[in-house]
Amino acid sequence: MFNYVHTNAKYIDAENHNNPLKKGRKMRILPLAGLAAFLLAPPAIAQTSNADTYREVIAKGVVILTPTLDIDVKFTPDGRFVALGGMSKGSWKLVGDKMCSTPDETLIESCGLYPPGKKSGDEFEIEAPTGRVKVRIQ
Repeated sequence: MFNYVHTNAKYIDAENHNNPLKKGRKMRILPLAGLAAFLLAPPAIAQTSNADTYREVIAKGVVILTPTLDIDVKFTPDGRFVALGGMSKGSWKLVGDKMCSTPDETLIESCGLYPPGKKSGDEFEIEAPTGRVKVRIQ
């Protein structure tokens, strides 16, 4: 992107030289478009030992099993999640070998380490801020 702006700077300035409101406008927009594309890219799944589990979790969703309530959580590839049938929403990301989520309601991030080799239907426990939590991949 930088090379395009750098090599075409004279063309862009010459194109807009008669209109002072447009002068340099394209040069300001091009770098911002590249930044937006970078920020909107989906979170990458690193090649960790539990990467296959995370692929399954993101593709299928999970149910957090508590003694009083089963909480459904669906993940989208763009780093968002929806839980409790839409009553809770937020963002998620992978940090090393942990999955972190931040609900929009609290803006408090929590991270958990999912075990490797899990697939749809598997149940396991992860450590959460409030203690161990049972999770099932849908």
